[in-house]
Amino acid sequence: MDKSMIKGVVIGGIAMVVLGAGAVGGYQTLAKPKEAQVLSVKEVMTTVSTPREVCENVAVQRQAPVKDEHRIAGTVVGGLAGGLLGSTIGKGSGKTVATVAGAAAGGYAGNQVQKNMQKNDTVTTTERRCRTVNEKSQKLSGYDVTYRLDGQDATVRTSFKPGATLPVKDGKVDTTAPSGA
Repeated sequence: MDKSMIKGVVIGGIAMVVLGAGAVGGYQTLAKPKEAQVLSVKEVMTTVSTPREVCENVAVQRQAPVKDEHRIAGTVVGGLAGGLLGSTIGKGSGKTVATVAGAAAGGYAGNQVQKNMQKNDTVTTTERRCRTVNEKSQKLSGYDVTYRLDGQDATVRTSFKPGATLPVKDGKVDTTAPSGA
């Protein structure tokens, strides 16, 4: 055998090893799964609390402002009525004492009657009262997806609802939302 033939055999052998290694690598790349089978999809909900103001008009009763603080009208009217009643009793100086006593008692009674009337004198107004209430609602926050890849089951959370399969890149499930999802 001459040298050129030996060189050819050696170079051919090296080329075969390189091509064979490339083919094995290519086969392994081709043999890796490109998709994972989706077994189940479960919606994940989050409770959201949103504050909201609720207002309503309410009837409120208050004591009316007093126009006669010292109850002079009740005292005077009661005193006159009591004096008139007292003057009908007795004769002479007894009549005078009865008139004065009747006027004093009538004045006190008139004062108390006016006091009770003023206490019960109310005014009704309308006030706007507001309070904050929290409304609770459910918000979709993602999907828990159970899938099978290379005979193994696993779960991953996605922001989109997948179809029957999930894409696989570099041997791992890709959870990137597809364009348009």
